[in-house]
Amino acid sequence: MVGDFHAEEGIAQDDATRRGALLPLLEGSPHGAVYLAGPARAPIGYVVICFGWSVEFGGMDGFVDEIYIRPAVRGRGIGSEILMSLPKALAGAGLKALHLEVARDNDRARKLYEKLHFVPRENYVLMTRKL
Repeated sequence: MVGDFHAEEGIAQDDATRRGALLPLLEGSPHGAVYLAGPARAPIGYVVICFGWSVEFGGMDGFVDEIYIRPAVRGRGIGSEILMSLPKALAGAGLKALHLEVARDNDRARKLYEKLHFVPRENYVLMTRKL
């Protein structure tokens, strides 16, 4: 599914790099978690949350690194359910804020995320430096 998501989003990454990024999370790394949606034998989606620390938000925060629902089952509220229930569960574990990024021109996703109480930080731009 991760390969399918990356192909859909135009993320160029070889399988070895992808496996190397996922394996620590699947083995219990404290830096993040992978949650599957649907039955374990035939999952219909997944979400990857990476953890960090924020002085601004008062403690541990998380970043929705990836969320993917198989195309055949999209539009049924599965992604919404994940993004409604996961923050509640993570708040119980001490998470203070949950972030995600969305393309500026993806109005459909922005409206969904805003409906789920994610607020755009219009004065900020996510910037990245690959190492």
